[in-house]
Amino acid sequence: MNNKRIPALLLAILLLTGLLAGCGTTVVVTPEGNQTPSGSTPAPEQTTPGDPVQPKGDGSVRTGLSVVTDLGSSKDASAEGDGVAQSDIVLIAVTVDEDGVIDDCVIDAVQVKIGFDVSGKLTTDPATTFLSKNELGDDYGMRKASSIGKEWNEQLAALADYAVGKKVSELKGLAVNETGKAGDADLAASVTLYIGAFVDGIMDAADNSQDLGASKGDKLGLASVTNMSKSKDASADGDGLAQAYSTFAAVTFNGDTVTSCYIDAVQANVNFDAAGKITTDLTAAPKTKNELGDDYGMRKASSIGKEWNEQAAGFSAYVTGKTLSEIAGLAVDEGGKAADADLAATITVSIGEFQELVEKAAQ
Repeated sequence: MNNKRIPALLLAILLLTGLLAGCGTTVVVTPEGNQTPSGSTPAPEQTTPGDPVQPKGDGSVRTGLSVVTDLGSSKDASAEGDGVAQSDIVLIAVTVDEDGVIDDCVIDAVQVKIGFDVSGKLTTDPATTFLSKNELGDDYGMRKASSIGKEWNEQLAALADYAVGKKVSELKGLAVNETGKAGDADLAASVTLYIGAFVDGIMDAADNSQDLGASKGDKLGLASVTNMSKSKDASADGDGLAQAYSTFAAVTFNGDTVTSCYIDAVQANVNFDAAGKITTDLTAAPKTKNELGDDYGMRKASSIGKEWNEQAAGFSAYVTGKTLSEIAGLAVDEGGKAADADLAATITVSIGEFQELVEKAAQ
């Protein structure tokens, strides 16, 4: 016999003897080094409020966001009534694992309607802000017209739930009937809206997802802040502007700790002349600031030489791993900009709106 095999053989015999000699309770050593009697249930780990909860599963997931903005419902002012610059912004956030399985999904939308008259004057107060359809809930007003008595947010939550646990490849084959609505009986019982664009958005969010630190089981939140403060009347100096300025964030949480964050924004501009006629090509979908990249044009004016998308990514990376209270308490100067030296080296735009988005995403 090879002498090198003797120690291993003796060890095996000793282990077997110990098991046979025991009182019927086998001790299992976990990878963490804890000993738990076989057949017994380990005592639950004690946590205190605010502690991060343990992920429901193992492994990392990628965080993705899809944004599609449509201006096609806008119309000129006329003798029959005011014109309207309408921006329909669809937001879809997902987390997806390495096998292409959707771990979580949130769908929302913002509908912005800005009025102007035949003299090129705004008829909507520029101080107006706009809630998303999920935030509006019953105030959006779809329930009464729904054949199944469900509001917009309820129907899209049902579609999001339907996507969870499915591979992206499965969603590509999701059946729709001749009207573009759900062909699956179970889904059709909860969603009567046209689902094709939303399914495309889920797949797009998954395709564009990034490994930003989230894990399976982390809670996914989606938030938006939308205003029209940069809108203005038409004048002798040029066309009027109806601008829907929406900033949004997909954020994941483990307890009250941020595990990933992705921030983007879109400026949906509709121009109109002094006669209330729209001069913007309504077929061209506005790009988000992250999609624009250097074409947004902030780098040259930035004191740190960083474009908007880089600054938003810098803030997102900085808050990842921090708690909600830590993020809310970030020091700012009198201009609302970051006072912390490390953060200020990354972002020079005001951070208040970004802080608000993270807080709203956690709700």
